[in-house]
Amino acid sequence: MYLRYSLIALFLCLLLTIQTSGQEITSQNTKSLTLDQSISIALKRNTTLAKSEYGISGYESTVLSSYGDLLPRVSASGGWEWYRTEDEGRLVNIGGALIQTSKQVKENRNWSARVSSNWTLFNGLSNYASIRKNEKELESAKLTLERLKQDIVFQTISRYYAILNLEQLVFVKEENVKWNQKNYEIIKEKSRLGAGTMADVYAQQVKLGTAELELLKSKNDYENEKSNFLFYLGLDVLEKYSFVDPKIDGTLKKEPEAVTKEYAEFRELIEQALENRPDYRSAQYSLDAAYDDLSIARGSYMPSLTNNASFSLDGESPNVLFDSKLYSFGLTLSIPIFQGWKIDNSVQYAKIQAKNSEIALSDLEREIKLNIQKIYLDLQTAEKRLDVSQKNVDAARENLKIEEEKYSLGSTTLLNVLIANADYVNAQTNLINSRFEYLRLKEEINYYLGIIDFKKFE
Repeated sequence: MYLRYSLIALFLCLLLTIQTSGQEITSQNTKSLTLDQSISIALKRNTTLAKSEYGISGYESTVLSSYGDLLPRVSASGGWEWYRTEDEGRLVNIGGALIQTSKQVKENRNWSARVSSNWTLFNGLSNYASIRKNEKELESAKLTLERLKQDIVFQTISRYYAILNLEQLVFVKEENVKWNQKNYEIIKEKSRLGAGTMADVYAQQVKLGTAELELLKSKNDYENEKSNFLFYLGLDVLEKYSFVDPKIDGTLKKEPEAVTKEYAEFRELIEQALENRPDYRSAQYSLDAAYDDLSIARGSYMPSLTNNASFSLDGESPNVLFDSKLYSFGLTLSIPIFQGWKIDNSVQYAKIQAKNSEIALSDLEREIKLNIQKIYLDLQTAEKRLDVSQKNVDAARENLKIEEEKYSLGSTTLLNVLIANADYVNAQTNLINSRFEYLRLKEEINYYLGIIDFKKFE
């Protein structure tokens, strides 16, 4: 008997040691991931951002090419040629007499070199309009890239807050399970002593099972959100990460500030957004570029003047190449008289593109105003909801204490206690959701204002 107990005790010790070691290994393999680290990773690994950054070099090359159109195009060429002529002889009539010519063989070699240039002196100023257009398209692309970075930062912040939100909800569900487990033990003991009914025991069993199911669902939501976030960052979803950020923890412990006081004037918000939003400024550059494209199309109505110049060398061998020189210089004036309405078609298409750009800019401005108004009102509501949620938690906590004391004295039913606990859990859940929704809206208004800073994460 003693040996049996000793073996059981040894087995339990080994099992406890293995579990402890496993927990330590798991803890060591878990990597912590702060919000700033997450944003830096997202900016480095986002494939859409990488493609956009590569595209900037294409716009820069186009600008350089448009400046090159102002300069003459120069080309050089050289050649060597050999040919041989063989004549076997023939009868030739000379003065009525037929004469047999002798066989002749001729060989010739020719060396040549040429340098030529072609220079557009005037084309209706289309070349200058092309430079302006390409420069504005480059600036538009750069601003679009900035907005994309702001979008990545905001999306990362929102996803990170969602993970922390779900994590805290898991804590609430865990505490709820512990409370129900403790309450179940109390009710079961009261029933055993004859101070309670089996109906209360069964009711509490159901409540405990429901609490455990809710905890399982919360953990599942939490793990899924983590996996989606790691996939968004381009990390291995099978790696273990803990999401801990001291700055956010400190913010959650503070009393919420009335952020809307910083944005007292709604019209000032609109002006600030129109001034700072990279996508709005990008749309303005796109509109200007569309009008430059219209100028290019209209330039085709104008005559064009080009200059052609060349210098050629020719000789039977390289040492006599410079004995024969040819210089040429000319001007060509081209006047479009009738092009089958192709110029009219190009101008009309450019006008349509310009009008579309105007509409796009106007739509974006109206959308910005709508978004600012909505987020401003949502933020005001979130501030009030957060304050109410905190008071609801305090009230629900006190009500639960009262119902528990009354139940222990036998002056209330178990149903009232369970209702009070459910109200407390719901109040905690609403507070957590309200707090993180408030934090997200604070970042969202900065996103819509176009003032999210992404440079410090690059």
